[in-house]
Parts: sequence; C-alpha cells; structure tokens
Amino acid sequence: MQLQQTSCGDHLQKYSTARVLHWSCMMAGGRSLDTIAATCVITLCLTCLHVTSLKSQLFTRLGEQRSTTEPPISYKTLYFAQKIDHFGFLQDGTFKQRYLVADKHWHQPDGPILFYTGNEGDITWFCNNTGFMWEVAEQLGAMLVFAEHRYYGESLPFGQASYSDSKHLNYLTSEQALADFAVLIENLKSTIPGARNSPVIAIGGSYGGMLSAWFRMKYPNIVIGALAASAPIWQFPDMVPCGDFYKVVTQDFAKSGDNCDANIRRSWKAINNLSSSASGLQWLSEEFSLCTPLKNNNDAVSFKSWLQETWVNLAMVDYPYEANFLQPLPAWPIQVVCKYLNFNSTVSDYQLLQGVAQAAKVYYNYTGNSPCLNTSQTATGSLGALGWFFQACTEMVMPMCTDGVQDMFEPEEWNFQAFSDECNSVFGVRPRADWAGTVYGGKKIGSHSNIIFSNGGLDPWSAGGVTSNITQSLVSILIPDGAHHLDLRYSNKLDPPSVRDARALELKYFQKWIRQAQKSTGTRPSISKNWKMFT
Repeated sequence: MQLQQTSCGDHLQKYSTARVLHWSCMMAGGRSLDTIAATCVITLCLTCLHVTSLKSQLFTRLGEQRSTTEPPISYKTLYFAQKIDHFGFLQDGTFKQRYLVADKHWHQPDGPILFYTGNEGDITWFCNNTGFMWEVAEQLGAMLVFAEHRYYGESLPFGQASYSDSKHLNYLTSEQALADFAVLIENLKSTIPGARNSPVIAIGGSYGGMLSAWFRMKYPNIVIGALAASAPIWQFPDMVPCGDFYKVVTQDFAKSGDNCDANIRRSWKAINNLSSSASGLQWLSEEFSLCTPLKNNNDAVSFKSWLQETWVNLAMVDYPYEANFLQPLPAWPIQVVCKYLNFNSTVSDYQLLQGVAQAAKVYYNYTGNSPCLNTSQTATGSLGALGWFFQACTEMVMPMCTDGVQDMFEPEEWNFQAFSDECNSVFGVRPRADWAGTVYGGKKIGSHSNIIFSNGGLDPWSAGGVTSNITQSLVSILIPDGAHHLDLRYSNKLDPPSVRDARALELKYFQKWIRQAQKSTGTRPSISKNWKMFT
C-alpha cells in the first residue's frame, strides 16, 4: 500500500502538490490538502474531507494572543509517563504527556481541582485562552490542571515518528485520551500532598468539551462533574440533520444586515461567471488582493471554499468585543461584514463581488497590516491539523451538508462512501460511522449525571449540541448572544448579560458538586468564605 511506503506528511504533500484530492474543511468540498493542512485544526476547533464530509469539523481555533488587559497567569509545566496503549498488553511503551499546573489559590487539604481536558492542539494555547477557569480558581480555592491530548503539542507517543504512518497513529483515539486523563488524575491525587480527596471537575470547549462530557460519562469515579462548552456530542450520523450547522451560520448573517445572507448566496454564481475566463480570474485576484493569483477552475473552486470557511469562522467568533481568536476582528464582526453586503438584487456581478471582497477583508485585514490575502489559511497560528484528519477518518465522523435554500451555500450532499474512500486513500483506514454513538451513548445518556452543556445561540456547533435539559443533573445552559464557547473566555465589560448569567450558574453548579463530594467523603470543606450554597 502506498501509504506504507511514505510518511503521512509526504503522502499529504504529494496530493497537495498535484492537487488531486480536494478536502472541505469548515465548508464545501474543493479545498486542496495544502490549504487544509494550513488552515484546519480540529477544533473543533474536527476536520473535513471531500463532500462536506469533515466540513467544519475542525472547530478551527487557532493561535490567539492573550489580551494585555487580562491578569498575568503563572503555571508549572510538568510531564507524566503515560502508557501508549491503555487497552492492550503487547504495546508496553510509554510517552511523556505534558500538563500544566497552577496551584496559587488551591486550598489544602482536599481543595477542588479544575481539570481541562485538552483539545487537538498545544495545551499552552488552551491554558492561556480559558479565562473562566483562571477567574473562578480563587473563589473555589481550586488547583488548575491543563492536560495535553496525546499526539498534540509536545505529547507525542512516538516522538517525531508519531505521524510517520497509520501504524504509529493507531493510538490516536478519544478513548485513549480519556484514559490518559484518568490515569494522570489518579497519579496527581496520590502524589500531591493534600490532594487525595480533592474533588475533580472536568472542563473543556469544542472537542475538549466533548471530551469533558465523555470523561464524566466514562469515569464518574474520577471526576464529580463536567462543563462541556460548545460541545457537539450529537454531530454524528443519524443524530441531527446534516444541514443544521449551516443553517445556524446563515441565520447569523441574516439577522446581522439587510440582504446579507441573500447576497452571499448569490455570490457563488457570480464567482462562477467571472472565473470562466482568464480576465475574470485576474479581476477576482486583484479585487480580493490575493497573494497567489487564480489561474484555473480548480483555483476558483478552492477560492470559493476559502470564502465559505471565512463565513463559518465569522459565525463562530461573532464576539461582542474586539478579539483575535482566529484573526484580529472588530466587535460583532458579522455586523461589520454585512455593511458591505446590503445590495439589492439588481447589482452586477462585479458590484456584488466588490462588496464580498471588502467583507472578506474585514476578517483577513481588519488591522490593515496584510499586503495581500492568503487563501491557504483562514486563521493565525496552527494546531494539530493532521492529527485531527486522522481522528475524523476513524471515529469522529460528523456529517455536514448544504442545500443552497435553507442556507447560503452551494448545495452539497453528505456522501459517506466518498468520504471513506478519501480517508482510505490518504491514511489507509476507513471510518466507523456509528462508533461514537456506540461507545458514548448517542442520545441515550439519561443515566449519567452532573454535566453542564453550554451552547451559544450564534455558534453553528450548537446544532450538534445538547440544548435542552435531559435530567435535573444533565443540564443545558443557552447563551442566546454567545458565539463559540464564549463562556470559557475571559470576562469582558462588553459581555452580554446572558454569558454573565451562564458563568454564574456554572459556578453555582461547581459549588454544589464540590459540596456534595466533600460531604460524601467526610472531608471538611476547603472553600472560600464567600461561598453560598446552591440548591
């Protein structure tokens, strides 16, 4: 098999150079592998192949710098010898799992531990951008632990060979990652003085939020509860309609400006019209200030996918204040974008696309510092794109589709077979479409307890999330004015009341769980004096 003769990186580069395979990350198909590798994470912050297959599954959350107005943070970087395979006995090797610890506010003994279940990327990035944990640590008297997900950041089971082929990637699964977290916590509680009876709460966002929920489900003996922010645990086959994700994106644009979604829907045909000639391709390249000019129809297809991904990213990061989560952006960026898209239906293709170009530049050049727009990336920095590709090609199968009617994108059906074929051609593996539902319960999770599912009404990932209470202890918190895991970000004076209320409620649930855990173990409460009992 060809994949066995070359590294995964070489294999991807071969397809990238030849532009034979087209992937669709965050959007419709047509993106080349070099484009995807440069722009996709998860991240899911979850990826996409061919036919909208992994479309948007990346939760693209790339490289934000912390705001200088946020308080300084300090943590220790540590490493733990983790088994490569928790579920077999022939592979007895270990690797160094990186984790970060901040214990400045920890109340000893038996103070709580807030444990971040690492996503598909460098753990220091998540540590720096999960302000909610840092802000509640003192009030709870909590230790903070941020655990890196295997195969990402520095936590590589086989070092530089970890991505060399599918054999080495075989241990990259959510199940192995959850076992890593469980073993790490057990070790911390047995080696840190005063931590033996510390109650642990799992916290995560996007894919990390999925992991935090699944962690509580699979290891209720390890964590007393979980906060799963923007966690699409139902974005799997036969759980939610494949088109709902893009409906939410469209709704965000529709309510942010007159004719905004309608003109984006019209723009695809306008691009097709202009890209049919060399002069039209040149005009598009110049109007959009592209770093690499469009030369042919394949370039035009990739260009449209780049634009599609841009609109999705804007929906994910439609925050009420200036932020640089994916790119430096103004407050409520979709409203700013839509100011350039309020045409009536009589404008020419050229006029329409001039507006689209200006709208795209809000996302890619808000600072005015970019001399040109690079269609090979949609976000700054990078996370574990290749690793997430593999996860999406094995167990994280998230159907996505568009119809061009209920959404503002070009029609594209979900085609599992085409998706599976592309996974096989790249990695030599085929996805198990129903595995996530089998191993994590799908929608039959009512027997579990103590999980908060928070979702923003502006976040397209809410379409695959839990948005209503299941039981009294499997609760949904909706943030109507919230984008992607806004509640996990640092608080801001421009935060809408809904996210402030959400954070306050999340904190009360934490307090309740900790009280219950300490009561059941007979340990004395090691908590801040200003706690109030939540019933």
